[in-house]
Order: sequence, then structure tokens, then C-alpha cells
Amino acid sequence: MVTDRVEQAIRDLPERPGIYIFRDGRRKPLYVGKAKSLRKRGLSYLREDHEARLLAMLADARELDYLVTDTEAEALGLENAWIKRTQPRYNINLRDDKTYPYLKLTMRDDYPRIVFTRRILKDGAEYFGPFLPAGWARKAIKLVQKLFQVRVCHIPIDGKLPRPCLYHDMRRCLGPCVDGLTSHQTYSEAVEQAKLFLAGRNEQLLRDLKRQMLAASERLEYEEAARLRDLRAEVEEIGAKRKLSSVRGEDVDIFGVHAADGNAAVMILVMRGGQVLDRRELFWEGQGDVEPARLLSEVLPQIYDVTTFIPKEIHLPAPIDGEEALLEWLSERKEQRVYVRMPSRGPKADRVALAMRNAELAFKRRFRSESRGALASRSLMAHLELPDPPQRVEGFDISTFQGADTVASLVVWEAGRMRKSDYRSFNIRGLEGPDDFASMRQAVERRYRRVLDEVGAMPDLILIDGGRGQLNAALEALAILGVEETPLVGLAKREEELYLVERPEPLRLPRDDAGLQLCQEIRDEAHRFAVSRHRRRRKARALRSRLDSLRGVGAGRRKLLLRRFGSVSGVERASLDDLREALGPKIGSSVFEQLRAEPRIAD
Repeated sequence: MVTDRVEQAIRDLPERPGIYIFRDGRRKPLYVGKAKSLRKRGLSYLREDHEARLLAMLADARELDYLVTDTEAEALGLENAWIKRTQPRYNINLRDDKTYPYLKLTMRDDYPRIVFTRRILKDGAEYFGPFLPAGWARKAIKLVQKLFQVRVCHIPIDGKLPRPCLYHDMRRCLGPCVDGLTSHQTYSEAVEQAKLFLAGRNEQLLRDLKRQMLAASERLEYEEAARLRDLRAEVEEIGAKRKLSSVRGEDVDIFGVHAADGNAAVMILVMRGGQVLDRRELFWEGQGDVEPARLLSEVLPQIYDVTTFIPKEIHLPAPIDGEEALLEWLSERKEQRVYVRMPSRGPKADRVALAMRNAELAFKRRFRSESRGALASRSLMAHLELPDPPQRVEGFDISTFQGADTVASLVVWEAGRMRKSDYRSFNIRGLEGPDDFASMRQAVERRYRRVLDEVGAMPDLILIDGGRGQLNAALEALAILGVEETPLVGLAKREEELYLVERPEPLRLPRDDAGLQLCQEIRDEAHRFAVSRHRRRRKARALRSRLDSLRGVGAGRRKLLLRRFGSVSGVERASLDDLREALGPKIGSSVFEQLRAEPRIAD
């Protein structure tokens, strides 16, 4: 089962807590584990009654290393760090979790901003989430802007700008960029309220808002009191919509697990203040069956190592290995006692049973009824060498006619379907004659400059309609913005070849490949949308051009003529008397003569 060298290394392990690392012939880590006694845990691997995953790992192992610690809790933290850093093949590593969307408040800034992110860093920021699906995160940003007027831009704030942006006029930002629009104290209070809202602490937020409302009323600042009253009512309404269940105001994470056929789903019901506010779905695609208890013992440290909030209680469906070490580690991170419970009856057990049922349903959705979109996403991950299956793909196309009225389109595919609400079009400006490359460069730069300024959430993949030239133009635009990590791919029409930045030669996939078919679907939709916008622009120009060319007719008179006669052809059919009545004798006569001197243009 194990080589002589590994067996001897196991027998030489010390009677100390620590971590052990099985390695392959190239010293690449295969499996990292922790133990209260390295020797006892190591000897357990010399038995033959292991699950298939560990048997395969032992067959591949050629070396065994270890690091000792003073306590098992220290070993747990060290194990988690090694798993995240080295990504061992046989560990239960939540690869899906690292791309989940979060929101963060940049607390180190004098005027913090709210940002969409998929990466948690130790940068002093406050993180909230994850949000599933990702659209919830974007909705939460808009809510925070609407309710608390916290900024989303990334410009330096020194108060020296001459005027605020449109967000301030829309009452979506307090405007700290302009001196005198707000104070540091007012903005800090808004940020604190946003933190409470994002953390689900609505009861405390409502108390604070009521206190501020009464204080404003006592100061006779009735407009401010009314604003706080309306804000409190809206927070109350949102809180009522989010409420799924309530008990005694606990902060609890409730876990459910379903594992079969070498795969597993973990469901977490997030209860804050006695309300189940959210849920998280985590998946593991392994190589052998695994017991729920073992799965939880390995993933719990990974989950709570990347979140800033640890609840008072954690409810599990089964006991786990190393429970005492986990409790010690969690309590140390929270700086107060944390409890891990396995309820067997009552409301708590009912909630665990609910989490288990939801985990089973999530498992079936993910592994037994995989959609065409999931298959296509995994295909693109494999062929394009992406770190994860892309969940959001944005596609670009250009439409023009002899260089006139050039329009770029942006379409969005997300989580298995086209999201038409996220489509955008760009009127290309400043070009002389047709230039697909410059048009693509302008469209990509304008799109992602705005994304970075407002939300900061880049897509998982950008699809360009065209070959190497269009791909390089898009790459130049991203380089201007300092964005280098977002993958790019071009799809050429004739041969249906994929052009990648890193590959000198195009990539040809089978015509029935799900990833290629998804790229074709996105490309065709981008082309359809671009053509429709281009035709609309040409039509609008044709309809307006006749009136635009009339001497003595400006924007006001154009609107008056269209309102009076209904259309351009209606203006052309108007009699001299009608035009004089509408525009006055002099201008009416001039317009009548000009219209009769030129050929008519049909609607």
C-alpha cells in the first residue's frame, strides 16, 4: 500500500502535535493533514481500511514530511495555510469558494468606498458575503448607495474637485470629493450604518436611525429628520423581505452535507440576529467517497479563515475530528467563546435537517442535472487554461457601414443564460473612416474604465468577435487601464477558430464542443445586438438629417415641427400656410422653399 521509504518515515514520526505532508516523486504535496499526535495519526495510514481517495494518495506517495507545533490548534491553522498555498490534489479544497463575490468597505481610506471583489485580502477592509448569485452583490451595492450614499468611485478624495459627479445629484453619494458637501463625521456615520446593514444587523441599525431622527427633530432639522424616517422605513421593509426564520436573536451558521459518487455539496444557512438572511453553497469534486464528518472537519477551517465574521454558534449534522482544536482556534479568532453543537431535537435540529435537505437539492442541481451552460463553462476552463469555470462572459462586436455610424455592442452571458439587462452599446467617436481595431479598442476601454470606476467587478472572460487584430486591440485597451489578469479570447467567423493571447496559432475545437458552441452563441448575439443598434442609429440619423440641414431651424423648432406634423414626411407634406402658422411668416416661407428644392426622404 505504501513504499518502504514512506512506511519508515511514518514510523519515525514524533509523539507531538503538528502537520504531516505526503509528497509525490517530484516532492509536490499530495495531502496535508494535522494531528494531536503525529505518530498515532501516521500509524493509522498503515491500515488498509481507507476510503478510495486516501488509498490512491498513499499509492502515489513517495515521501513524508512533517512540522511540529505546540498545540493542535496551532496545527489546524498551519494545515489550513498549507492547503491554501500548495493546493494538494487529495485534500478537500474548496476551489469553487475562492471565486465567490464579496463586498468590501475600504476602511483604510479616509472616505471608504464600497467595492465588488472576488478575493479576500488582509488589507484592513471590511468584507461581507459571499453573495450568491453574483447579481445580489451588485444589487446590494445599489442599495447601499441609495440608502447611505457611500461612494463607489476610486478617485483620490481631497475635496478639491470643482463639482460632484452625477451620483451626488441622484442622491447616491454624499460627495466627499467636493469640499463643503459633507463632513468627515457625517460620512463616517453613513459608513457605519452601511456596515450594520451589510452584516444583517438591522435591529441595531434601526435603533441608531431612530435615535438620530429624534435628535434631528429636537434640533428643529425637520428635513434631516424626515430623511432619516424614510430611510428607517426602507430598511425595515428590506429586513422584512429578507427574513426567513427567527428564534431568539442568535448568530448561528447551520451546516448541511450531502456526499455521493465522489462528489459533495455543503449548504450553510447564515442566521444573524435570529433571522436566516442568506445561504452558501460549496461543492467538492473528488476522486472517492468521503464521510460528511471528515468533509466538515477539513472544510470548516478553510471557510472561517476567509470570513471576517465568526458566529457565536456553529450547528453541524455530525461530530467532527479535532473539534477541540477547532473550537480553540475559532474562539481565538473571534476573541470570545465559540460553540460547535450537534443538535438532536427541537428547533435547532429542525434547522440542521433543513440544511441537509437543501444540501441534497444543491447536490442534485450541480452533479446530476448539469446544464449545457455548466458543461460549456468547464470546457472553456479546460481549453483556455482558466483557473475556474467562467461564470460571467462579456462579448464585443462592431457594426459599421463604410465607417459611418459605427456602433460597438456588449452582451453578457452569466450563470447559464444571456442577461439582456446588462447589454450595452457604444457609439464610436473620433474615427475617420472604417477602423475595426480602433473601434474595438475604444469600446473595450470605455466599458472597463466605467466598470472599474463604479463597481470594479471584471468578468471571468472577455470574448472578442474577430481574429488576432481585434484581440490585440482589446488587449491594448486593458493594458491602458492596468487590467492584466482578465482572460481574453477572439473568435474568428470563417474558420470558427479561437485566438488566445498566449498562443501564436489559433485553437481549433470540434464543432460539437460545448465551449465553442457557447462562444458562438455569445458572438452571434453580440453581432445581432450590434446590427440592431447600428440600424437604429442610421435610421435616426436619416430621419433627423433633413430637418437638421434646414437653415433657420434649430433644436427647438425641430421639436415643434415634429410635434405639429408627426414625422419628417409630415413636415415635407405641410402646406406653406401650415408652415407659416407654425414657424412664422419669414421662417415658414424659408423652410417651405428649402423642402421643395430638395428630394423627399421617406420615413
